[in-house]
Amino acid sequence: MTDVLASVDRLDPDQVAGVRSLLSRCTEADGVAPLNEDARLALDGSPGDTVRHVVAHTADGELIAYATVHGTTAQLAVDPAHRRRGLGSRLVAAVGPAHWWAFGNLPGAQGLAARLGYVITRELLVLERPVTGLGDPRPIPDTVAIRAFEAGRDEEAWLAVNARSFADHPEQGRTTAADLAARMAEPWFDPAGFLLAVDPAEPDRVLGFHWTKIDPAAPEVGEVYVLGVDPEAAGGGLGGVLLDAGLGHLVGRGVTTIELYVEGDNTRALRLYERAGFTVANRDVTYAEPEQDGTPAERELSQ
Repeated sequence: MTDVLASVDRLDPDQVAGVRSLLSRCTEADGVAPLNEDARLALDGSPGDTVRHVVAHTADGELIAYATVHGTTAQLAVDPAHRRRGLGSRLVAAVGPAHWWAFGNLPGAQGLAARLGYVITRELLVLERPVTGLGDPRPIPDTVAIRAFEAGRDEEAWLAVNARSFADHPEQGRTTAADLAARMAEPWFDPAGFLLAVDPAEPDRVLGFHWTKIDPAAPEVGEVYVLGVDPEAAGGGLGGVLLDAGLGHLVGRGVTTIELYVEGDNTRALRLYERAGFTVANRDVTYAEPEQDGTPAERELSQ
């Protein structure tokens, strides 16, 4: 086996470029991105990041496979021209027993999971709807005001509400100030589409939020990026009001399709989105060894 695997704590610029090129080839071949946003942002992260990278390259230095491990999560991608050679299994072995994401649950990931004896342990649904046929937005209660996020003013309050809203979520509830800053630095970030529901009497008190996203590379698609309501403000329909406000913003930006991601077992959120006309377009799942003594650390697999 001439392919060489190496594990590093930080990628050098040439490796970052090589991984980004690999991701482009995988996305073009598969129709789905092989790494999620967190992993892509971590490619050239700071020296303090707890990220480990595993790269596979040929004897002449061509980067043909990649895995990333961040805390207890991991993902991998294999060059389409170098698949069916055991590279996926070798990368999984290098990371160790884990939960792995399969974005789109592609046949290659299904086959690799079957060979490893892994089973599905989590499901993330991708929902979509066209902008045509949207009903009238729900009225905003007098006890709520909706305004745009303001950099330098709202970060701390948003982080606190986000943590409370997603206290049981394995990723979103752990968002840090550094994570927020990294997303605010992205080309797609638009504070006008980051809507906050606040108390009119205390405009710095965040009750909930709807953060929308439009990727400049696909301006026809808008995303319900994150929608959350402070548990203390839940139960009064604020989630629906925020959903409608964000959808209205996206429609005003000219998108033709709106998408979102939701946990398959989040029945409350699913009811909200289904009533708004969203239907399942795709499924991402995690695979892991059958549970024996405890639950393996959660990881992510994409190919």
